[in-house]
Amino acid sequence: MGATTIYHVTAIVALIFNVLYLQGAMGATFEIRNQCSYTVWVAGIPVGGGFALGQGQSWSVDVPAGTSAGRFWGRTGCSFDASGKGSCSTGDCGGVLSCTLSGQPPTTLVEYTLNGGNNNNQDSYDISVIDGFNVPLSLTPSDGGCYAPICTLDKCPDAYLYPGDTKTRTCSSGGNYYIVFCP
Repeated sequence: MGATTIYHVTAIVALIFNVLYLQGAMGATFEIRNQCSYTVWVAGIPVGGGFALGQGQSWSVDVPAGTSAGRFWGRTGCSFDASGKGSCSTGDCGGVLSCTLSGQPPTTLVEYTLNGGNNNNQDSYDISVIDGFNVPLSLTPSDGGCYAPICTLDKCPDAYLYPGDTKTRTCSSGGNYYIVFCP
């Protein structure tokens, strides 16, 4: 076998490895729906966000492969001008429509880590009230066998509380999650 043949075989093997590795490091899609009787302004880090969802409206967010961790939360009582500057009563993120930093408490959070850094397609996720509570929500992975936490107005039995309560779950979700405000 000549040097050119070895080079081509090595390149093909590397290409196959990269395709298989990237398939394992999949992104995720979060389908976010507002069932509240009021408008919820969705925010997310690192994917931005800045969507006003009226009752019954939804928003689909694709989180790309390579995005290891992030969070979503709902903001309430928001008002923004045409340039995207304004404020929210809860969950405000620096007075801008599209967030680049976490919201000010109180915020009920959905937190996630995709592929957990262990290359076995396991995602970790939780609902957190570490920053307080402002909007009831639920999080449901597309895999029906995975744990689906919920945090309602009267209590958050499935929420991560600091310190000492770890409600973080792990699942092979297939990359799809459903977040519902006011479940």
